[in-house]
Amino acid sequence: MNTKVKEFNDYRAQMNEKILGQGNKVMRRIYNLDTNAYAEGALPVKTKEMLGLVSSMVLRCDDCIRYHLGKCYEEGLSTEEIFEVFAIANLVGGTIVIPHTRRAVEYWEALNDD
Repeated sequence: MNTKVKEFNDYRAQMNEKILGQGNKVMRRIYNLDTNAYAEGALPVKTKEMLGLVSSMVLRCDDCIRYHLGKCYEEGLSTEEIFEVFAIANLVGGTIVIPHTRRAVEYWEALNDD
């Protein structure tokens, strides 16, 4: 696994453990809602992850972008599909999304560096 990907996944897991370890009911429910929203349903997981990626890019959340790129990678998206997702995000979000697209491309390459 690429170092950049491993560091992100390790940090995310460590911090999620600390957050959930506090036993805060609201935080636990938010995390549960997130998990359930991306589960297979009327829309396949692949579609939901692409939606999550577009939303994260438009909202300009680099951590969220990395997370959804990882999930898209797990779902088997091709680079061509990812760039179509990037195109939609940039169309909806405008040019302010371009710097996040650069970092997203870098992370996508790291995911594919295995």
